[in-house]
Amino acid sequence: MQIATVEVIPVDLPLRLPYQTAYHAEAIESVSAIFIRVETTQGREAWGCAAFDPAFTGETREAVIAACQSCAERARDLNPLNLEFALDELSGLTEETPSALCAFDLAFHDLLGLAADMPLYRLLGGYRHRIQTSITISIAPVDASVELARQRAAQGFRILKIKGGLDPQEDVRRVRAIRATLPHFTLRLDADQGYTVRQALEVARALEDELEMLEQPTLADDLNGLRQVTRESPVPILADESVSQPPSAMEVAKLRAADGMSIKLTACGGLRCARQIDTIARVAQMNTMVSCVNQPALLTAAGLSFALSSRNVEYGDLDGHFDLVGDPTLAGFRVEEGWLIATDVPGLGCTVEL
Repeated sequence: MQIATVEVIPVDLPLRLPYQTAYHAEAIESVSAIFIRVETTQGREAWGCAAFDPAFTGETREAVIAACQSCAERARDLNPLNLEFALDELSGLTEETPSALCAFDLAFHDLLGLAADMPLYRLLGGYRHRIQTSITISIAPVDASVELARQRAAQGFRILKIKGGLDPQEDVRRVRAIRATLPHFTLRLDADQGYTVRQALEVARALEDELEMLEQPTLADDLNGLRQVTRESPVPILADESVSQPPSAMEVAKLRAADGMSIKLTACGGLRCARQIDTIARVAQMNTMVSCVNQPALLTAAGLSFALSSRNVEYGDLDGHFDLVGDPTLAGFRVEEGWLIATDVPGLGCTVEL
């Protein structure tokens, strides 16, 4: 298979609701995405997408677009079905922009699924056909957090991931208020690196009976601190920002710094690296969560394909597309009562109208 053309298409998409976290100085009101359209000489069309959080990976819109354009030039000389070789060739062009590598990784996997006439989740392993996702409650005062939780409940979601990290005591109050309002829901707390070790343990002990997990309570590069929290916490601890690439996953696994790992396709460079991280976690007997940034549904479809392919993926956090306005993706998967359900459309199962 040979690539005939590659288009790089930047898109800015507003959010219906501003998004506030501990490491964003201001609320996020829009996101940038860069779509990749690949057409082969056989007439097949595949899509990839780059989306990124500058506060997490340090990427900029201009750098990601430039990297995608460089990859587009190189990709014309590659056979996209030779995945390992093709992506290895592009990895040297995307060392500082993993989301750009992710875009081409997705497009090439989409082509693989189309060539095999199989949905990608089956091609990668096909362990299950659906997974329940959490929906995020961004940082807000207690009353506003409860109201947003009610709205998400009315939309059918039953797992809430509550953002925190600015004020540990306020986080405890917010979780307890949501629990009192929605007593049978599953609650997760994501501190986004905002706590000290002492604060993390105080929060975990205060919410021992309330939380399914506590995500990234301490600084990403403080693995010893994260390990101390994990050892003493009555609540399972997941590493998120501490895990960006397979080498960092190896360090977390070696130190047993967490009970599990969160994997973002955009942060690690796509499905190939995500599967490597999941394998490291599986060998270390640590479960994984497939997570996301604010992103088009095309990226959610890729995360879903990965989540459905592996037995080791225990948690889904694939809500990044729900609040985007004007997403050009026509997703093939279904959403029912907070469950993401795959269909048997080949490849990623999405079309893009751009």
